[in-house]
Amino acid sequence: MIPILSALGIQVCSLPTAILSTHTGGFANFHFRDLTSDMRYIIDHWRQLSLSFAGIYSGFLGSPEQIDIVSDFIKTFRTDSTLVVVDPVLGDDGKLYDTMDRCMVDGMRSLVASADVITPNITEAALLLDKAGPPVISGTKEIKIWARALADLGPRCVIITSVPEEHGRGTSVVAFDKDASRFWKVACPYIPACYPGTGDIFASVITGSLLQGDSLPLSLDRAVQFVSMAIRATFGHNFPEREGVFLERVLPSLNAPVSMSSFELI
Repeated sequence: MIPILSALGIQVCSLPTAILSTHTGGFANFHFRDLTSDMRYIIDHWRQLSLSFAGIYSGFLGSPEQIDIVSDFIKTFRTDSTLVVVDPVLGDDGKLYDTMDRCMVDGMRSLVASADVITPNITEAALLLDKAGPPVISGTKEIKIWARALADLGPRCVIITSVPEEHGRGTSVVAFDKDASRFWKVACPYIPACYPGTGDIFASVITGSLLQGDSLPLSLDRAVQFVSMAIRATFGHNFPEREGVFLERVLPSLNAPVSMSSFELI
């Protein structure tokens, strides 16, 4: 998140929720230090300094208490011009992550209500909508219903990733702009690999693009193209998937013009 936003010219003030020796997918015996007790002290200091923020961006959270802290942070520092983005990190592939439970789902549902933009994957969208079992989408009409239902929770923009294509093995990103009542879609090239962190990369490019003043469809294009480029730069090397993509190799391309607009109205 930090290098992407920095590369986009945005000063990042990070509020760490935990320190880990590695991420939690594919690694055993990782070291984890919970920083929940430190978060309020950091926030109190920022309040004393009268800091203000163009955007507030929330990603992985480790406990219901952290969700409450972030919710309070938004209430304290938000202004009429602040962009609030919540990536409701809960699960993937039809199931919760090992560190998540139903309490976290309930807490995240309340947090997305205070967001301007949310970026769930298809599994997280199903969890937020309290749909049982692995998510199954029958077509464009149904994913539109899901996006509207998520927008009804509070956010004005819903971006759902990893939406299965009706025909073929690829996926797409579907976005709903509640204010304009428009749906956008960007198809994602299929590559037979699964790298951790690509959801964080996607949401970070979306956040940076919107803060730079890009439109929603252009932000979708930039994010999909950048994630695809990062995956392509990594795929084909004899490199463990659990170690993620070669982010540093593609960072300079973040500020290049979008080479092709692939978004479409649906």
